[in-house]
Amino acid sequence: MFAVKLIKNKQYPVDIPPEANVKHGDMILVLTEKGEEVAQAYKVPPQVESILIRKKVPSVPFLRVMTEDDLKEYENIKKMEEQGYKDCLVLIKQHNLQMNLIQCKYTFDKRKVTFYYTAPERVDFRNLLKDLTKVFKRVRIDLKHIGVRDETSLCCGNGLCGRPFCCCTFKRQFDSINIKLALDQSMPITPSKISGTCGRLLCCLNYEYKNYIETAKEMVPIGSGVMTEDGVGRVCALNILTNKVSVKLSDGKIKEFPSNEVEMIDADVNIEIDVNSSNYKYASMQQQSEENIDIKQFEDDRNSSTGNI
Repeated sequence: MFAVKLIKNKQYPVDIPPEANVKHGDMILVLTEKGEEVAQAYKVPPQVESILIRKKVPSVPFLRVMTEDDLKEYENIKKMEEQGYKDCLVLIKQHNLQMNLIQCKYTFDKRKVTFYYTAPERVDFRNLLKDLTKVFKRVRIDLKHIGVRDETSLCCGNGLCGRPFCCCTFKRQFDSINIKLALDQSMPITPSKISGTCGRLLCCLNYEYKNYIETAKEMVPIGSGVMTEDGVGRVCALNILTNKVSVKLSDGKIKEFPSNEVEMIDADVNIEIDVNSSNYKYASMQQQSEENIDIKQFEDDRNSSTGNI
């Protein structure tokens, strides 16, 4: 099986006839809902092929292998996209529109040009469209409003982990993410640590969240009175990664013990603990943010992802 990666690096199988003589890595033309698009064909490993078949991923029609002339034309189209981006940007400034232009994309047949943009609110671009039709003649113009997460997946790049963004490799749908995910996983509430290039909370906060919650259920709850080797105390924090609990003792000291070495007791323990919005390790680091920033602004809203790509 051959496949291609289109926008956001999403894989689509391609029905290529044997007589086409396509080789791994060849540049080909395929037909999508946008029109004729250029893509690189590659052989799909058997494991991936079985996944594509199981998920019933629709195939895209194969047109032809690109010739030398086609490749030269493709280079010209890239230059047209660069110029089109600049022209559209000038018109946006002229009309004083609150929109951030992301990308200009032509189909190979030059019948359609798409402008992707982000905006905090709905934009009335009717006058802009009129001016665009004067610049881009005999071509269909499409203005697409996308979210900031969509923008990042469109532009590609590497995340804090050093790997390519999840949103432009394997992630197809965005799940809602809020600050509670970071708090429950004992992460320092620092914008540079828990937010991505898109300015929203990291998608990967969702990946291990269930494991943290399940592990926390098996540990002694916050506020419980416990018996330790150093005497009676109350649990004031959990460190899920090390499976340890922080216990405030009767002398006011806080010590950390393995979870299986403390025993919960029924008696009331008269020791005050500071129970804030996060009862896990690093909770105090909420006060150590780089700046006085409202962390809520990093949570998802209606402009985070529109799926309009």
